[in-house]
Amino acid sequence: MTTGAAAPRATYVPPTDFVTTDEDLSASPLWNHDLAPTAVERRTWSTYNIAALWIGMSVVITTYTLASGLISQGMTWWQAMVTILLGNCIVLIPMVLNAHAGTKYGISFPVLCRASFGVRGANIAAMLRAIVACGWFGIQTWIGALALDALFGAAWAGWKDLPGGVAIAFAIFWGIQVLVILRGTEGIKVLESWSAPLLLGGGALLLAWGISRGGGFAHVLGQSATLQQGHAAFWTIFPAALTANVGYWATLSLNIPDFTRYAKSQRSQMLGQALGLPTTMTAFAFIGVAVTSATIIVFGQPIWDPVVLVSKIGGAGVIIFSALVVLAAQLTTNMAANVVSPSNDFSNLNPRRINYVTGGLITAVIGILMMPWKLYADAAAYIFTWLLGYSSLMGALGGILIADYWIVRKQKLWLPDLFKLQGRYTYDRGFNWRAIAALIISIAPVVPGFGHAVMTPGGVVASPNLFDHLYSYAWFVTFALSFIVYLILMMGQRDNHATSS
Repeated sequence: MTTGAAAPRATYVPPTDFVTTDEDLSASPLWNHDLAPTAVERRTWSTYNIAALWIGMSVVITTYTLASGLISQGMTWWQAMVTILLGNCIVLIPMVLNAHAGTKYGISFPVLCRASFGVRGANIAAMLRAIVACGWFGIQTWIGALALDALFGAAWAGWKDLPGGVAIAFAIFWGIQVLVILRGTEGIKVLESWSAPLLLGGGALLLAWGISRGGGFAHVLGQSATLQQGHAAFWTIFPAALTANVGYWATLSLNIPDFTRYAKSQRSQMLGQALGLPTTMTAFAFIGVAVTSATIIVFGQPIWDPVVLVSKIGGAGVIIFSALVVLAAQLTTNMAANVVSPSNDFSNLNPRRINYVTGGLITAVIGILMMPWKLYADAAAYIFTWLLGYSSLMGALGGILIADYWIVRKQKLWLPDLFKLQGRYTYDRGFNWRAIAALIISIAPVVPGFGHAVMTPGGVVASPNLFDHLYSYAWFVTFALSFIVYLILMMGQRDNHATSS
């Protein structure tokens, strides 16, 4: 064994496809520190970090209850699982495609939108995405408040007699999240990475309880048929159910650059998403079905809500631990999925006056004003109105972004001009009317079906006309239409705008 000077530490060599700029853009009204391209030295998210991000966002009560909602409308447990898996595999495709620009150029979603919608028109796309995120923020905060209410009830018997206990819990959990927002973006990677094993472990423990108390795996799944309240044929409800599952993450398929701008490489973002999204969503939804089925055996009735379930399982210790796991799940999901994107989106409205923190506070306030307790009132309204309805908007935006980046520009953007009022992406006074026209044209066919193509109490999809059928496929219809219409409208613009990096 030889001795001598220590070997020099290896330095990080960024991938060759990273694009940066040395131009000083800080004087631009379209620039601030939060929207600026991510520096190469800050692109440190590995495959595990990206996968952990998806685990942290997927392990949440809305995922737990998603399959149960499908079963209650008439699906069997395995049909619900196939629908969820297929929906997540489908949405993974635009997810990876939109993520590419974030990793290559280090840019966020609203900045990417400037290439297709124009440096001013990008606010249209960003605000549509932001409002949906505000609704989700409110829903997840409401669910977190219910968990906090259960925790307080277990720790203090007098809590249940306190007037407005749930409202107080809602205010407390909302306040906790505001404190996290005030700390900025630092710590999200650490939060997700450390919480992922805890959340998966909590789900596994709940599944183990269900199988053990339910008399075995086969016996538990055999009870799932009892959950079927509707009797509609599978193919009758499948289109709307599949679209709803695509719509579940249709928002993130747009703003995924907000996270992949920190990825180490394209391989890290692609592999991390493929490992983290479809597997976790399907697995945790299955846990929800299995445990809910077990409650029929144990308690004589199905208990859909895990917060209600843990209050019946055992003593205060079990309730408090379980409620803390639920709180961690809601917190990690809300911070990553429903704060980062709208914060950037609102910041894009006026980068000089609205930073990430201010945008996050705006999100928190609007989340309350959208009355999330009504959005999450019942499974049919949640899946077939909320998820299905906004998926039409997200599909239209996704089609435009992918057509622009992959077909029109062939993955080549002029990075400095994304931050210039007068540049390659100015179009007509900052607006690309072609993108706006494609957005309106693609949404128009599904608008008449909004509020009509929903599940009836008998489990039948009410679709009396063509427009309602189109609404059942909302995301697919709007994505395809916007993709095609945008390409047609941009045909004469390719030579002018398909620039090199």
